[in-house]
Amino acid sequence: MDETKTYTVKEAHLHFAKSLNGRVWALLGKRDRTPDENETMLYAAHASCYHWLQVGTGVNHQRGEWLIARVYTVLGIADAAVRHATRCLELTHAFPDLMEDFDWAFAYEGVARANALAGNQATAREYIQRAEQSGHAIKDAEDKKIFFDDFNGGNWYNAK
Repeated sequence: MDETKTYTVKEAHLHFAKSLNGRVWALLGKRDRTPDENETMLYAAHASCYHWLQVGTGVNHQRGEWLIARVYTVLGIADAAVRHATRCLELTHAFPDLMEDFDWAFAYEGVARANALAGNQATAREYIQRAEQSGHAIKDAEDKKIFFDDFNGGNWYNAK
């Protein structure tokens, strides 16, 4: 028997925001992505952020911008990476009461890594320092580990 589930518009947006976010993370973690998978990853990051804009808060938007920036950074598209990382940081400052301590660390990390890719070494190093300081201020041990595992990995384009 075929079961059909009916969703409200809000439930549908939430479902797509979460599932697309998960798809992006799965692709980011995949070695040897194909060009089609890179394209899917990029569009899924944008789509996830769009759906969060429909049902989320400023923190969901901020995290969506961070994810988009990360995807562009991984794909080597510097101008878009810097633009979305900068937007992430703007949202972090715009909604400070909604942010967790790790949101600040990741926002600084995103700006640092995107600027490193773009060849803006002085800006990258400034934000690397801010990211590291914010990372050390993360209270929850698991959140801190997640941040530093990310911070200490990936490509830093000779800025770190």
